[in-house]
Amino acid sequence: MHSTETRLMVLTLALLALLAVAACVNREAPDKPRPNPQPPISGLTGPGDYERSLVVDGMERSFTLHVPTSYDGKRPMAVVLNFHGGGGNSKTQRHISRMDATADREGFIVVYPQGTNEKSLIKNGYTWNAGTCCGWAQEHNIDDVRFTGLMLDRLEKEFVVDTKRIYATGISNGALMCYRLACELADRIAAIAPIAGPMGMDRCRPSRPVSIMHFHGTDDKFAPYSGGVGDRSLPGQHFESVQNTVDFWVRAQGLREEQNREFTPRATVRYQRFLSDKAEFVLVTLEGGGHTWPGGQFGFLGKRFLGEMNQEISASDSMWEFFKRHPLP
Repeated sequence: MHSTETRLMVLTLALLALLAVAACVNREAPDKPRPNPQPPISGLTGPGDYERSLVVDGMERSFTLHVPTSYDGKRPMAVVLNFHGGGGNSKTQRHISRMDATADREGFIVVYPQGTNEKSLIKNGYTWNAGTCCGWAQEHNIDDVRFTGLMLDRLEKEFVVDTKRIYATGISNGALMCYRLACELADRIAAIAPIAGPMGMDRCRPSRPVSIMHFHGTDDKFAPYSGGVGDRSLPGQHFESVQNTVDFWVRAQGLREEQNREFTPRATVRYQRFLSDKAEFVLVTLEGGGHTWPGGQFGFLGKRFLGEMNQEISASDSMWEFFKRHPLP
């Protein structure tokens, strides 16, 4: 079989699998409390799961909230924004990251925003405009930074939020979105933890030093560790290498490499730490890891397409320990 035919077959299989993600993830996910209906903005809201929407530039946008039972409205609570990957949605991201469990144990609010999509080949699949990537959102110059700011405004009206402890994480296209927020919304985002997605900005001038914990597998076939176009990339997107991403932030923030004294070495996990008196960058390299969320769950695509999922660490738990060290100054 010719190489062109082989590539077309792989792309076709991947696309068919992506079409089934939303339905299959919902079937595999554990039962969740039924989301409460959208209440008036006035007044404070208690613990629970909520669906929210707002209008940005004439377009209705949505996001899902998980508020732990420890929330009492008396003490400000930290927030983690958790961005899905390209072709995913808020429900799939909630499933694969398993972050609700970390939030319940540690006491923070999780927000699962949803990107935009029109006339897509992937049903219920959405993307973020993260600069040089991805899909419909990037092609139509959707202002996802403004959406994030308005989403935080809405959240702060309904809940007692610790505005010095608002963080962002995400996978793939969602990881690139985290880097855009670090570049353009550093006055509100205290720190970020991208997974399986490098920086995708041509220009980046953060208003202050930003701490970053980046997770990436060495066998990622979608956003390659060494950069370029992944063997399984549906849109043929070119990504920066992980090293280029690290180098940018080390130079921009005057960081120096330090020994990893507080990180326990593991068989398939390597840590590099770069530090200054104002910011920290931790690179977590997953040996043999694929395009996956460490310690998370697979959706329908599974190991066959996404590759190995490291279970030696929990990215959700690890990043929270990192976030706790880095509130806004």
